[in-house]
Amino acid sequence: MSRIIAEVQTPGRRRRSEGKKTAILDAAENLFVTEGYERTSVDAITALAQVSKRTLYNHFGDKETIFLQVLSRANDALLSSVRAAIDEEITTGRDLHEALSAFAHRVIDRALGSSDYLTFRRLITQSQSVPRLPEAIREHPLGMLEQRFAELADQGELRTSRPRTAAGHFTALTISLAQESILDGLRDQSSRDIDAIIAEGVDAFLRAYR
Repeated sequence: MSRIIAEVQTPGRRRRSEGKKTAILDAAENLFVTEGYERTSVDAITALAQVSKRTLYNHFGDKETIFLQVLSRANDALLSSVRAAIDEEITTGRDLHEALSAFAHRVIDRALGSSDYLTFRRLITQSQSVPRLPEAIREHPLGMLEQRFAELADQGELRTSRPRTAAGHFTALTISLAQESILDGLRDQSSRDIDAIIAEGVDAFLRAYR
């Protein structure tokens, strides 16, 4: 009976529990990004989060699970940004060139330009010893674009029987090239470089798929 009572948390206790969980994830994210996975200890996480080891272990179990939760949280934020960009930019009835250009710009400016992406990138580019999200999860943004391209093909807007391949080609011609330019520092030189990459990429994509 006492166990059942303990598991039924009051709203206030539930909020405190969630607050501690968030504090642990925030602290862990900070340390994983700045210190790296291998150099970050559970002791350091609990000290920064101002919680006990018992609280940390009750919520997550071990450091690997915490890392995957931090990585998943950053990934989920990126997925939400991409989903919103697809739903709000690639809309029915909108000129397709305009829609795809707006989508690519939005992903570059809001998703890949966000702190969530910076965190995600720093986490996944650490040594091979760090835990990894399943490949299917990490590729999910491409899967969402694939689904939208399949709908466009059904509507006669795109000419393809392989929407996954089409989504990969579109991403390579626009977002990936623009991202490489940003990493090379071209955005500091002129935003028109990014505009040109996206415009030329969308033109090339539609010549092949329309």
